Order: sequence, then C-alpha cells, then structure tokens
Amino acid sequence: MTKIIIWEDNYLEFYNTNSHNMKAIATFVVLVFFNLVLQAQNSDKTTRIATLLQDKTNLSKLYYPKSVLRFYTKDNMGYTWFEGSNSDQPEIAVLLLGYADQFGLSSSGYHCQELSPEKLMAIIDSKFNDSDERAWLDILMTDALITFINNLHFGKYNPKYTSSDIDAGYINGFCSDDKLSFALSQNDFLRTILEVQPQIHAYKQLQDHLNTLYANDLVNTSQSQIEKIVINMERLRWINTISENYILVNIPSYSLELHTNKIQRDFKVIVGKPSTPSPILESVVTHFTTAPDWKVPQSIFRKEMLPKILKNSKYLTDHHYSIYDRNGNEVTINPARLKEISRNTSSYSVRQSSGCDNALGAVVFRFENTYGIYLHDTSQKQLFNKEERALSHGCVRVEQADKLAKLLLENDRSEDQLPILENAMANYKRKDFVLKQPIPIIITYLTYSIKNGRPVFYKDIYHLDSGLIEKVIANK
Repeated sequence: MTKIIIWEDNYLEFYNTNSHNMKAIATFVVLVFFNLVLQAQNSDKTTRIATLLQDKTNLSKLYYPKSVLRFYTKDNMGYTWFEGSNSDQPEIAVLLLGYADQFGLSSSGYHCQELSPEKLMAIIDSKFNDSDERAWLDILMTDALITFINNLHFGKYNPKYTSSDIDAGYINGFCSDDKLSFALSQNDFLRTILEVQPQIHAYKQLQDHLNTLYANDLVNTSQSQIEKIVINMERLRWINTISENYILVNIPSYSLELHTNKIQRDFKVIVGKPSTPSPILESVVTHFTTAPDWKVPQSIFRKEMLPKILKNSKYLTDHHYSIYDRNGNEVTINPARLKEISRNTSSYSVRQSSGCDNALGAVVFRFENTYGIYLHDTSQKQLFNKEERALSHGCVRVEQADKLAKLLLENDRSEDQLPILENAMANYKRKDFVLKQPIPIIITYLTYSIKNGRPVFYKDIYHLDSGLIEKVIANK
C-alpha cells in the first residue's frame, strides 16, 4: 500500500508501505474537433481520444470540458496518463486526488467512482493500451486534475467566477490546462501542481495546521474544527493577489495586517455593523489624503442626520457640517430651507470639514471599489478599547492610522515624505500622498486562523459560515 505524507511546506513525498454548460461549448467542440481529427487520423490511439471528445454526452460528464479539449489539442490527442511510460506522474496524480481532503477539498468532486485507485493502478500496470475504456479514463483523469487545480487556485464556491467562467480560459493570467501541461513537463510534477495554491500567509498557516491534524490522526476528533479550516481556506482561495506586499483586513477578528518584505504589522480596526456590513473585496491603495473632508453618504444623511438637524438647528455647526445644493453651492439654513431639504433630500448633500472632530480623522486611505467605502482614521479612538468592534456603516476605521501611513511611505521608498506627512497630520493640512507602487488591499472574512501556532476562533458576526459549511457537507 502507498502512503502519503504532507510536510509543512505543502510538499508531498510517497513511500511504498455539468450538462447545462453543453450549449455554451458546442461551437467550441466543433471548431476544435475537425482540426484535431486531421492530426490524429494516422494514430488509432489518438483517434480514440478525439472520437470520445466529439461526443456531447461524454463532454457533459466533464467538469471543465473546454479546458480538457484545449489540453488534448496541445498534446495532439495523445494519451497522457496510460501510455506505458516509466513516469511516476500517473501514480502521483491518483494518490493526489485520493488525498484531496488533506487540502481542504473532497475527493468526491474528481470522478472518484470511475477513478478508484485500484482500477487506475490496474490500468497503469496493464500492457493493454488501446481500449476505449483506457482512453475514456485518460480523459477523466485529465478532467479530474484540471478540476483539482482550479479548486486549489480559485476554490470550489468562488462568488466571483463560475466554473463556466473558469473553463473559458485565462482569468487573471491563470489557466488550469496550461498549468497541467507545464507540470507534466517538469521533473517535480507534484510541487508544480501545488504551487497554484494561494501564497498568502494566512492560507499557508491553515494548510500547515490541517496537515498537522492529519499527521496526528486528529481529524475525527473535531469535525467542527475541520469544517472551519476548510471554509476559511476556501475563502482565501477567492483572493487573487500574489504580491508579498499587501494589506489584509479580517472582519471577524477586527484586525488589519500590513505585510511588507515578509514583515507583518498588526492594527486594530472597526468594521461595519451587521446591518451595514463591510464588504468582502480586493483592490489597491493608490494614495492617501491627510485632513480630509467627509462627504456624508445620502443614506446616512437621510436616515440619521436629517432628523437630528430638524430637531436641533445647531447640530450642523456643532459638528462642522455644511449643506450644499446639487450645484455644489453651500446653502444657508433656516426653517423654510429645512422644510425644502426634508421634502427633497436627494437634491442636497452634506460635508464635514477637516479637523479633530471629522469622522474620517486625520487621514483616509483611498482605493477603488464599487461600495463607496474606504479605510480611514477616526475621531472616536476610544472605540478601539472595545473587544467587539462591528460599529461602522461599512467603512473600516484603523487605529494608529498615522503609523500605517508612515509604514506605507517607507515601503514605497518615500522616506523623504515623512516630515511632510507628520506636519500635515499635526496641523490638519490637506495633502495627497500618491504611492509609486500601489499596495493591494484585501478585506476578507475569516472566522478561524492560526496565531503563534495555535488555532483561534472568531465570532461569525455576519452569520456567513453556516451557508458555506452546508455546501461543503453536501459535496463530501
């Protein structure tokens, strides 16, 4: 029997001891097939592969049919796994799929009934190379490896990309059939496959911890813990960045991590309330601004601020707010004007001038996103003393924002800007600091992580875990 061992660096060594997508790919199949049959007509083995891939019923049984077709196109429809070579790649592939659970995945998603280890090993050892069954299993093995690669890289339940999106070709420079072809050409097939996993520090820690549980036969002692590890590894696979420098905000832990040159700095944050949650997103911080004014979102103006203004006319001046019409002109507030504003709030906007009472504090970090949120300082610094800090309308407030700004300048090799930054923040002077190398920012939702080698659970403040766990359980 062959045993698999997973080491802490995610390297493995072996020791001897869907039909609704078919219309979308029909045209693709026709275009590819006739070109390939011409190449394959002089070889019985390649004709078997080509003929099987022409059949729409067969294609409907594959998870990534377009990717499989592209893969065999590059290989001129030749056998990949069962051609009697001396390579150990087929055996490694079989065992890799069989141990998918050790990567937070389930072997049930990789044609496990057809590709049982016993059946595959029998075919690998057989000298009979030309049966239709052998050709079909070769195709299934390719589809299983492509699926495994996609699941490792994108996750199984990615909210941004469907399997059809991924099957269409390159996404952010990644294409699974190309990765598989490249891995097969390398001496270290296994390591090349596993390199498609996320490189984010949090993911590596979870993977190492899962390896430890399997190595010590602890996986059956805490199924709920395994589920937490699996769903949070899944969430980290949805992240695209490959940069070593990035900002990671984890909503459930109320924390921000700045990763630069393999050094991590931690900050407390305040995130959105369950009723106004902070979104999960990826972007890049391009610049930050000191002494910002705050344009109040219309929802906050209408629901929260206007009732206070109507109740107390001094509310605006006490908090350094001004009201503007749709042309950007500041309006004088009187009883008649307040009635007009209350009848037609969409024609007016509110801004808060910069200063010590400004809701954005002394600095705001800007990054493009469709939610209209940002990362910023705050005038309510006492709130960082609370353990549970889901208190905002969706924006993320960071403690020691001045320190974060300085670190970003240092990482950007703009130390000469530090005295200018300190002066601008101390005196509430508006100044834009544009980063020469914008830094990725990730706002994610991890309810389980590894800190100092130990697992830490976080409160599921937005109640997002149960739905993802149900998907994982249903697909075991």
